[in-house]
Amino acid sequence: MLAAVAEVKSRRGEYTEATRRALLDAAADLFTERGFAHTSLDDVAAVARVTKGAIYHHFASKPGLFEAVFEELERSENGAARAAFDAETDPTAGALAALDQFLLACSEPVYGALVFREAPIAMGWEAWRRCEEKYSYALLDDMLGALAAAGRIPEHHGEALPSIAFGMLGAAGQLLARTPAEDRARVRAECRAPFVALLAGLGALPRS
Repeated sequence: MLAAVAEVKSRRGEYTEATRRALLDAAADLFTERGFAHTSLDDVAAVARVTKGAIYHHFASKPGLFEAVFEELERSENGAARAAFDAETDPTAGALAALDQFLLACSEPVYGALVFREAPIAMGWEAWRRCEEKYSYALLDDMLGALAAAGRIPEHHGEALPSIAFGMLGAAGQLLARTPAEDRARVRAECRAPFVALLAGLGALPRS
């Protein structure tokens, strides 16, 4: 009897997780294609092939659903950028590898559109910025700290350097998010250049 009950609970848990996964995937696709304002929960339910009530079982509201999609995207991209940094033994090479990973992600339709185009609308500017600071700013500050610890850049105190670099990342992401697909490789290179110049100016790279 206990084994049967456990199996039922396991299957129920699998179904619950599968439903949540279907909702997140459907929402990501629709928010990317139509935008947050023009996507309804009925639309999401139809694409996910669930009832609207199933959405409310997992998420309190449309903004709540969007935020869950956003958080998942940011966790994934933050993890990829951190892995790119950690894969290099040299912190300067690691910082450039993480930068390349970030710029590539911003060129991808879903990440670029949702994180930089739709999120400020769906979440509000302040909430969006807080979430970005939680992920991108924190990683950036860690990388700058590693560069300073290795003697590649001067020790920095306060928020000036990471805040300026963070602003540059946001501007690059917004630019790539609105760049046509055929131009993104060129614009990625153009976005990369100011960061290389910043690292060179700080002493982490030879000046060209």
